[in-house]
Amino acid sequence: MAKKPASGLTAQLKEKLIQKALDRKLRHAEQAGSDNIKGMAGEAIRIPEECYNFQLHPGYQQLLILNDGAKRLGVSNPYFKLHQGLADATTQINDRQFINFASYNYLGLNGHPEVNEAAKAAIDCYGTSVSASRAVSGERPIHRELEKSIAKAYGVDSAVAFVSGHATNVTTIGYLFGNNDLILHDELIHNSVLQGALLSGARRLSFPHNDLDALDRILMEQRRQFERVLIVVEGIYSMDGDYPNLPRLIEIKSKHKAFLMVDEAHSFGVMGATGKGIREHFGVDGKEVDMWMGTMSKALAGCGGYIAGEHALIDHLKFLAPGFLYSVGMAPPLAAASLAALQCMQREPERVTTLQERGKLFLQLAKSADIDTGASMGLAVIPAIIGSSLNAARLSAALHEQGINAQPIVYPAVPEKTARLRFFISCQHTTAQIETTIEVLAKEIGRL
Repeated sequence: MAKKPASGLTAQLKEKLIQKALDRKLRHAEQAGSDNIKGMAGEAIRIPEECYNFQLHPGYQQLLILNDGAKRLGVSNPYFKLHQGLADATTQINDRQFINFASYNYLGLNGHPEVNEAAKAAIDCYGTSVSASRAVSGERPIHRELEKSIAKAYGVDSAVAFVSGHATNVTTIGYLFGNNDLILHDELIHNSVLQGALLSGARRLSFPHNDLDALDRILMEQRRQFERVLIVVEGIYSMDGDYPNLPRLIEIKSKHKAFLMVDEAHSFGVMGATGKGIREHFGVDGKEVDMWMGTMSKALAGCGGYIAGEHALIDHLKFLAPGFLYSVGMAPPLAAASLAALQCMQREPERVTTLQERGKLFLQLAKSADIDTGASMGLAVIPAIIGSSLNAARLSAALHEQGINAQPIVYPAVPEKTARLRFFISCQHTTAQIETTIEVLAKEIGRL
C-alpha cells in the first residue's frame, strides 16, 4: 500500500495547483481584453484600468492637467528648448541668438579647444565606450588619471568616478547606510540624496536650511539611538545660491561622531580662489570632511559624478557599491574631457576670478533693481523669486521674447510662494549682457 505524501508536501502541491489555475485565468482574461478576473471561488476581481495603462497613471494625468491649464492661460511650455549648438553665455534657439542663463558651463570649458581635443584623442585611443563595468574589463588609464587629479584637488587619498551625478548620491548613500542608521540633511538638499536615503532604509530627518544650531540639537537628542549617522549638505545650494558654514559643520560632526558628506555639484570650480570649492573658500583641510561628492557636468565640462575621500571609503565603493560595480564604466571621451577641464581650471584661475566677479555684478545690480534674489551669495547661481508659478512661466516667456534665455522653477520643485527664474552665471558673460538682462528683468517684473 502506497504511503500518503507528507502533509507539508500536499500543501505545497495544492498551492502550486492553485497558482497555476490563477495564472491560466489571468492569461485568458488578458487575451479576452477583460479587466475582470475570476478567483478560484468564482468571484469577480476587478483590476482598475489605471493599474495597467500608463495613460491613466496619476502622475501623467496631473501633467496633462498642468499643460492644459498653461495652454488656457496662454503660457507656452518653457522646457526642452532645442539648442542648435554649443550653449554657453549665448545660445541659438530656432535660428535666433539668445543671452543664455540656463547652462552649468560656469568656467566656459565645455567646447574649449583643449577639452574637445582631449575627448577626440580618447575616442581615437579607446573608442566611445569601455563596453563593460570597470571591475570586469572596463578600466582604462584615463579613469585613473581623472580620479587621481580629483583626489589631489581635494587633498585626500583617493576618488572614484561614476557615470551619473544623480546615481553617485543614490548608490553611495543607499549602499553605505542601513536600517540602524540616521541620515540628517538640509531641508533643501538635492533629490538624489533623498532617493539614496530612501534606498538605504535608514531613518531620515531634515533640519531647517543652514540652521546648524538645529542640526546640533537634533544630534544631541537622536545620536545615541543609531549606529552610523550621516550629515549631508551642499557646497552651493542649486536653487538658492547660498552655502553652509563648513567649519561649524566639521565641529558638529566631530562632536557627535558622525560622517559628513558635502555635495559640491555647484561649488567645485566656483568657490575658492582657484576653484577648489567650499573647502578652499573656508581654508579647510580636505581630510576633515568624510565624503566629498561632485559632478563632472558643471565646471568640468563632462558628465558623471565622483566621491573623494579616504582609501577605505573609495576601495569599498569600487568593489561593492551597486551603482559602480554593476554599471558600465565612464565613457573615455567624457573622462578625458573632465580631466582636461580640471587641468585647464588649475592652470587658468582667472576663469574662476572672472566668474566670481560676474556673479557679484549680477547680484548687486539685481538688488539695486529691487529684484528678490533670496539668500544667494552671487556665486554662479542667482534666483529671481517671483512668488507664483504662473508668473514665473510668464516672466520666462517675456524674457525669451527679448532674447534672454532663463528657465522658470515652479511648484513642486520649489514651494509655490518661492517660484522663480534661476540664472546660472558663466565667466563668459560680459558686463554688458548682465546689465541688459537686469534692465529687461526689472522691467518685466514691474509689468507682472
